[in-house]
Amino acid sequence: MKFLLVAIILVLLLALLRPGFGFRSQRPQHYAGTGPDFDIRTHLSGEMISEGMIYGPMGRVVSRFVATMNGAWDGNTGTLSEDFSYASSGTQQRKWFLTMGENGAFTATADDIIGTGKGQHSGATVRLTYRIRLPESAGGHVLDVTDWMYLMENGTIMNRSEMRKFGLKVAELVATIRPKGT
Repeated sequence: MKFLLVAIILVLLLALLRPGFGFRSQRPQHYAGTGPDFDIRTHLSGEMISEGMIYGPMGRVVSRFVATMNGAWDGNTGTLSEDFSYASSGTQQRKWFLTMGENGAFTATADDIIGTGKGQHSGATVRLTYRIRLPESAGGHVLDVTDWMYLMENGTIMNRSEMRKFGLKVAELVATIRPKGT
């Protein structure tokens, strides 16, 4: 009986870790035809405010932040500067370098990103996947990140990110991004 119980638990755990289950099962084509159409050159441009929370592996809030953002574009290349202020009094800066490709695809790099992030627009959504190296003050871990951004009808962007290490979810971020002054 114990063996059967352990086997069932292992099967359930494996099902939860599979990429085709839950958050990771989303694909850009699932959102094709949804609106409003999300174009990062338009919707991640100018001054913005982001407010969010980071949840740890046990589902509890481990950090809260407010960030000012500024996006600037020159044709198909752009920069997105982010200045984070955390509730713990910490700060962080990141500057993304974005390049549009064909059919809604784009690439993204930043100083704390390992290699190149790969992004895709589809309908009212944008997905971005990348590897990030956390600051030494946060352990210096390298995490695999999947960001999903959903454009709302009023221009607000809802951002949900999942961070994984060795395939296991270690953190989740939920945030809003909106034009400054709205």
